Amino acid sequence: MSAPSGISVPSAPPSYEETTGINVNYPHPYSIPEPDQKSDGKGMKPPPYMGQPAPVPNPVTVQTVYVQQPVVFYDRPVQMCCPSCNQMIVTRISYDSGALTWLSCGGLCLLGCVAGCCLVPFCIDALKDVDHTCPNCNTLVGSYKRL
Repeated sequence: MSAPSGISVPSAPPSYEETTGINVNYPHPYSIPEPDQKSDGKGMKPPPYMGQPAPVPNPVTVQTVYVQQPVVFYDRPVQMCCPSCNQMIVTRISYDSGALTWLSCGGLCLLGCVAGCCLVPFCIDALKDVDHTCPNCNTLVGSYKRL
């Protein structure tokens, strides 16, 4: 089977550059010197870029921050990192009369324990508030209120 006269049949498929349109008859923004020509600066090379100098990178300072989970204080010593001296400690506890101690004393007075028995709640640690202090720097780090 032969091609009709007047229609040319290509002998090979188009090249990759021709199908994608890369470097196909695009004018160059400046003239490209031939390999045997000397570049004498007469429009043969683009002028060198004369912009600002490249920025000098600043040294990066890394600061490590440790975020401590909130500590819940009860009536027992707690192991924690002291926020004041940044040492791992087990808190020292001390008992202080609080609202529950005074309410217990008032309730015993209403029941008729007036002759000194109403003062018994001030001797019971289970009715008092608890203060947690650091054994290294003696800073109050937390407290537990019964009421």
